[in-house]
Amino acid sequence: MFADGSREIFATLLQSVLICTVTYSLWRYFRQAFVKSPLDNIPGPPSPSWMTGNLPQMFNRQGMPFYHDLIDKYGPVVRLHGAYGRKILYVFDHRAMHSIVVKDQYSYEQPDWFIKSNLLTLGPGLLSTLGEHHRKQRRMLNPIFSIAHMRHMMPIFYDVGHKLRVAVEERVRAAPAEIDMLNWMGRTALELIGQAGLGYSFDPLEEDLTPDVYADAIKAYVPSLYDLSVFRWTLPYLVHIGTPAFRRRVMQWLPMPRLHRLQAVVDTMHRRATEIYREKKARLDKGDEALLQQVGEGKDLMSILLKANTQASVEDRLSEEELIGQMVTMTFAAMDTTSNALSQILHLLAQNPEAQARARAEVLEASPDGRDIPYDELVALPFLDAVCRETLRLYPPATFIFREAQRDMILPLAEPLRGVDGALMSEIAVPKDTVVHVGIMGSNMNRKTWGADAWEWKPERWLAPQPDALVEAHIPGVYSNLMTFIGGGRACIGFKFSQLEMKVVLALLLANFSFELSDKPIAWNISGIRFPTVGVNGKKPELPLKVSLLSDVSK
Repeated sequence: MFADGSREIFATLLQSVLICTVTYSLWRYFRQAFVKSPLDNIPGPPSPSWMTGNLPQMFNRQGMPFYHDLIDKYGPVVRLHGAYGRKILYVFDHRAMHSIVVKDQYSYEQPDWFIKSNLLTLGPGLLSTLGEHHRKQRRMLNPIFSIAHMRHMMPIFYDVGHKLRVAVEERVRAAPAEIDMLNWMGRTALELIGQAGLGYSFDPLEEDLTPDVYADAIKAYVPSLYDLSVFRWTLPYLVHIGTPAFRRRVMQWLPMPRLHRLQAVVDTMHRRATEIYREKKARLDKGDEALLQQVGEGKDLMSILLKANTQASVEDRLSEEELIGQMVTMTFAAMDTTSNALSQILHLLAQNPEAQARARAEVLEASPDGRDIPYDELVALPFLDAVCRETLRLYPPATFIFREAQRDMILPLAEPLRGVDGALMSEIAVPKDTVVHVGIMGSNMNRKTWGADAWEWKPERWLAPQPDALVEAHIPGVYSNLMTFIGGGRACIGFKFSQLEMKVVLALLLANFSFELSDKPIAWNISGIRFPTVGVNGKKPELPLKVSLLSDVSK
């Protein structure tokens, strides 16, 4: 009956969607047209379209000039326009950010559409929970990302790093070659979180293709989600329609190949994560001897988490569904962000040969005999650390961090803001449901705190005392006065893991290879996670660089 009446059902659904869309649009129009908002007095760029507002500019792949204009022309709090005239605040005033992400963080939660979209696709992990539920998960996960655990993972990091080194060496042994370093950084990051995070190997880093379907699914997740275009914003509302079985049946029936592709990716991620979880749980039940026989010898993050979970009180324990959700979330979150940051560093070093030579000299001095540099020595290398910090400052991998006011709020300001009417404001009334775009780039590139050269890539700035204005601002980020990893209860839990991964990989690559620009123009694109393409219109994420064996360069 469902198949026989499919045409009529589909027509009815389309009519319902059209009626709802028109009704909602009219409601939003009259609400915005006739109801005054305290946000109207905040300066900002004009809205090109009432229906889309500034969203096309905000999400433009080549939208850096727009953000430069926001930062330079309008100041630390800017009013933007969302769809149907909805107001959005772009905020990088440091006192206001402290209120949003730390002091009043539970009054500025993740938007409902973000949480529900992640819940549908990633499962009930850290990116999909709010309030006490999120705090409970965070309490359980925080200890496993400690520095003590990072030290224990150094052998795993170096083991994967050497596999990468061998793979690259095989491809340039005969002669320098052009290599897509984004591909290799992605595969390496996935194998690192696989072994160190899950105690599982995805990729031996030997062949030119990734052999594991879980790895392919993780890599395809963001492209599949963004392929849905505007429809992806409706995903959160599917959670309110019928039972999970009914929703699955409707999604399979809808004539949308892109939706089916995302569904297949999500199914694969959860099926493989469940298989890995159950295998790991079975080993844990058999005792430590069984854990020692797996990848990582039981020192991986999930093995530690499973042990801690069994020892926790009943009320603090995470369910099996939550644990699997953490696995999917951890794997996804650790892959593209770190691999793309590593790719950005390699691209910058190829553009700046003197900085590359200085970083290489520092690494070789720390390891003249080619030994693996121990944890304390590696993290203390000043120029390598400066290169990482400066790249994360100027080119944060994730640029779209949103919060939504859960109630009417008063947002304090570090400096008075001159309103459209000319009056100075020392605080801003923020109505309930206002969307706040946390200005990561605005804060990291603020000339008032970082100095006149804030828009320049200068690793040397980290080898000198930081400007007084920056120190006195007390930026609420968890890392080096940067907002790259955010702050507060929703700060990036794995930023220490990411830093260590970057330094191990860079130390091994710089000690063995030289990187130069190829003849292909590289464009970096703003997205959920920044990514490079060949040219501004490139469709495929890639970073071709000319790679040479260091021994060949020195001849």
